[in-house]
Amino acid sequence: MKSKPDILDILQRTETGEYCTTKEWDTKRIPGTVRKMLEKYKLSKTYASETPCNFDYELADRFYKAGFELALELGYFCEDTQRIVKVDEEELLDALKYAKSEVFVGEGIDGTLIKSRTPADPYPMAAACSLGITYSEDIYPILTEGIARERAVDLLEAGSLTTIFGHEVLSGTPWETLMGHEHGVMHREIRRKAGRPGMGAIGSISAVTEFGQFGAYGTPGGFLPSDLALILFPSELKIDYRTLHKVIHTQNCNGILKCDSPGMIGGMSGPPEGTTLSAIACALLSYPILQTTVGGGEIYDVRYLSNVNREGLWALSVTSQALSRNTHICAHLIANQVSGPVTANLLYETVTGVGVIAASGSAMTTGPRTAGGKLNDYMTPLECRFVGEVSHAASGIEPEQMNEICKAILPKYEDSIKTPDIGKPFQEAYDIDLMEPIPEWEDIYLRVKEETDELGISC
Repeated sequence: MKSKPDILDILQRTETGEYCTTKEWDTKRIPGTVRKMLEKYKLSKTYASETPCNFDYELADRFYKAGFELALELGYFCEDTQRIVKVDEEELLDALKYAKSEVFVGEGIDGTLIKSRTPADPYPMAAACSLGITYSEDIYPILTEGIARERAVDLLEAGSLTTIFGHEVLSGTPWETLMGHEHGVMHREIRRKAGRPGMGAIGSISAVTEFGQFGAYGTPGGFLPSDLALILFPSELKIDYRTLHKVIHTQNCNGILKCDSPGMIGGMSGPPEGTTLSAIACALLSYPILQTTVGGGEIYDVRYLSNVNREGLWALSVTSQALSRNTHICAHLIANQVSGPVTANLLYETVTGVGVIAASGSAMTTGPRTAGGKLNDYMTPLECRFVGEVSHAASGIEPEQMNEICKAILPKYEDSIKTPDIGKPFQEAYDIDLMEPIPEWEDIYLRVKEETDELGISC
């Protein structure tokens, strides 16, 4: 019986696979093959603005079949060798068959069991906070400890560092290796100080290249093999040697792989329907090719630098439902907010984005991406708490009900997505000495929670 390929097979295929240029991949292979699958499975123009959260399971299942075939036809493009890494149907099926349906991240009572879920599954979706927004070096330990102390947060990712010992970190230099190790050590110490030493983590978001991860993951005092190793790779359906360095390093450490890459609405895969296919294919291929344990199905709308608009929410719901109904993988999706701290819109965007992901059956989410992830120190523990609360409370809600919730909330913020209110940075949104939100931010949070409860998500 044939088994899934191992990393040696994959490395060989990066050298012997079909030759293709980057230009051909981006302009012909991706858009052409995506269009072909949309036509074959009659999926073109299935997006509906009045259904921001899909609840047509037959449609989700058709998207899965088309995404599966797209994965087999395209494979991943290796940028360093200009070769296409493919797997056959038996290898892909085998990889999905033996993929873990649950994984325990962290240690002891502080750890979190991430489990495969289905739409409306009451088992709570795991919430990791926050996404890799850059923090000032002096603010990093304070803000990260504040997030770790929020009990609604299951796993800790926290932000990125751009300086270490006051020195700017340039990717690929020894400074990145040094920063990676210092980041990992600080991360472990912060979890201990927060009273959650065994809390699971995602490391290392500060690792732009493989060098940052080499310094952070599996090194003495750094991220543990019981933490998730973050492997981000290029879009659409691309890998590179940096990706594979991180995969092999994690395997050498006997660690847990979490591999993610977004499909881009408005990018090479085109409209929401095409991007959904690309995201499904990308998530599936990460199991045989990148040997992942937790796999993505990420969506990003390049027009808005977000995915909490109607097209983005619809694509998130279909992708999550396709993966959760047709596999037992631990699927991971992300909501990309654009508003900042001390704004109601940040919380509304969390209700729709995180709520859609949870209701549609994802196993895990990471967030928030406060203020679009573009501004230094624009993150607070309060919206991280809310991400965890919505992740847990929206689990068990039927997608059809979640669709009605989205339709009620979207009009509150969708007109401002292009020009969002960035709010206030952590230093202005919190009383840092007391580690409490300012009264204005606390009042907004309580008001939105009350509205959310009335709509059926009891946080």
